[in-house]
Amino acid sequence: MAKTERTRKRTGAGKLPAALVTAVEAARAKKAGDVVLLDLRRAAAFTDYFLVCTGRNVRQVKAIADAIEEALVAARAKPSLVEGYGRAEWVLMDFFDFVVHVFTPDTRRFYALERLWGSAVRVEFPDAEDAADADRSPRRP
Repeated sequence: MAKTERTRKRTGAGKLPAALVTAVEAARAKKAGDVVLLDLRRAAAFTDYFLVCTGRNVRQVKAIADAIEEALVAARAKPSLVEGYGRAEWVLMDFFDFVVHVFTPDTRRFYALERLWGSAVRVEFPDAEDAADADRSPRRP
């Protein structure tokens, strides 16, 4: 592992803000892929966290963004800014303490936010299929 790369894999939410946990759950409910949280609190950043995830196509990107916004509005958290919804290649939603980025696969590879913010602590949330596969795999005593 590279010196600047910090990775922690979590299956639970731990001590994350409730609104951020709600956003992760909403994204996963819409089958968002490669859900990653970048903890920017120790980096020189304008927010505490980036939530980055991928939809397979623009329709799914919009569905993920809609689900996140609906869940957070129900929890009394409204985004201060939503950008990119029209084209839906990259939807950015700013909730002050955290920013949600929902990408199409090609756009996510192109912009590579995780590489750009290499000093951030990375928290991964395994895809539902990956977690189910891990549960089915034989366990050693």
